[in-house]
Amino acid sequence: MQTPTDEQAHATDTFRAGRHLVLQAGAGTGKTSTLALLAASTPRRGRYLAFNKDIACDAAGRFPSTVRCKTAHATAYAALGHRYAHRLNSPRRPAWRTGQALGITRPVRIGARDITQRTLSHAVVRTVTRFCYSADGALARHHVPRLRGLHAPGEHAQLADVILPFASRAWADLQDPEQGVVRFEHDHYLKMWALTAPTIEADFLFLDEAQDTNPVLEQVFVAQRDHAQLVMVGDSAQAIYGWRGARDVMTGFDAAQLTLTRSFRFGPQIADQANRWLALADAPIRLTGTDTISAEVGDVASPDAVLCRTNIGAMAEVMRLLADGRRVALTRGGQQLAALAIAARDLKDGRRTNHPELVLFASWGELQDYAAYDPAGRDLQPFADLIDTHGPDAILAAVDELTDESTADVTVSTAHKAKGREWPAVKIADDFPEPKDTDQHDNQGRPIPEPVSDTDARLAYVAVTRARSRLDLGGLSWIDAHSGAGQTTPIADAPVAAQRPWG
Repeated sequence: MQTPTDEQAHATDTFRAGRHLVLQAGAGTGKTSTLALLAASTPRRGRYLAFNKDIACDAAGRFPSTVRCKTAHATAYAALGHRYAHRLNSPRRPAWRTGQALGITRPVRIGARDITQRTLSHAVVRTVTRFCYSADGALARHHVPRLRGLHAPGEHAQLADVILPFASRAWADLQDPEQGVVRFEHDHYLKMWALTAPTIEADFLFLDEAQDTNPVLEQVFVAQRDHAQLVMVGDSAQAIYGWRGARDVMTGFDAAQLTLTRSFRFGPQIADQANRWLALADAPIRLTGTDTISAEVGDVASPDAVLCRTNIGAMAEVMRLLADGRRVALTRGGQQLAALAIAARDLKDGRRTNHPELVLFASWGELQDYAAYDPAGRDLQPFADLIDTHGPDAILAAVDELTDESTADVTVSTAHKAKGREWPAVKIADDFPEPKDTDQHDNQGRPIPEPVSDTDARLAYVAVTRARSRLDLGGLSWIDAHSGAGQTTPIADAPVAAQRPWG
């Protein structure tokens, strides 16, 4: 291994001193290598909580045998979730049927509005989901989602009074390990495990990707503080999963706050592009590129990867590249998408499908309503959009032409799915929208654009930092003309301050 940087050496010294630690690690700054340094610096036994299984497996091969590497869900499953294996992966069940089974049999009138049984059922499912993401010990009114049209004083309280008894019944139903009317999800056993106030037996704990931690996991992690040394590591500027309840827990954690700012992935030019978005996101770090790495920003005719903001944009890129005769790979493959497209074609043709995800739907219209309005079907919305935009036959034809990444000319990915990945040459797709102009003008009479949102800035930062040597800004080129693009130079002490993927 190369000689540790001053920042890595400082982190190791702080860890060996026994202090709790927050490590802000920018893109490509050697986060996992630094954690391996920390783990190797002590004979104590540790646990590493990873964001997903692939990361956990990679870390297991790099950390000493004194550190156990697992995801939070795998940890919860081993402790408690295995009891519910029989109920996991059951067929989808529309929320209205779940509500009916829980006893929702009639609409309710609140103010001037009739709340249908379907809407009430959806609200019950969403209430339980919001509770599972939270650190709360019991269901409460703030877990009940707010409905459009219920704005008058007291109307949400009336809705909560109706919803909470059914939500409590749903949560009680989920406690049965053998059978029940509510579809059992992985987040359910994670919440059940958290409610037992578990003790994770270890001398120290590493929490990776801490910027995307749900409050429920944060609660479990922080509760180990009295018996274990805690290390949070991540990049606040890559907090791009707020839509599923995640939040950045790093900036407010009481610990030594250190940074890793030298990127070993790319040179100064790409670091400068990253810093523009870091400034717009009011991030706590700026990056320094490695001078010995050749990197350039400009047109890239033949990128290794094309990164998109949306899933529909990704499918459009696949079709365009295939039409140009390129060999194309789609991140995580297209097999699941193909099976769903076949099922969608059956539904559109008036036939039921045996696909386990869609078996309960009698028509395409029913699936569209489920995806658009049912919280249990939100993950199907991008798929519905793809089918409605391109049609199942066009998607099947494109999927049939996809190849493996190892033999592809180019890989297409959403920025979300590209997180943690890198390629030599990256092009940004055209579906990253430029901020709209406001009614205000600058002193030269030019319209002043709306500010770039934190969410958009973070996603752009993730996208541009996937490139190692060549970056084509493509759909983000508008940043060159955007007023307030932010400083591009590294800073030492910055102030601390969604789009869903398919599948």
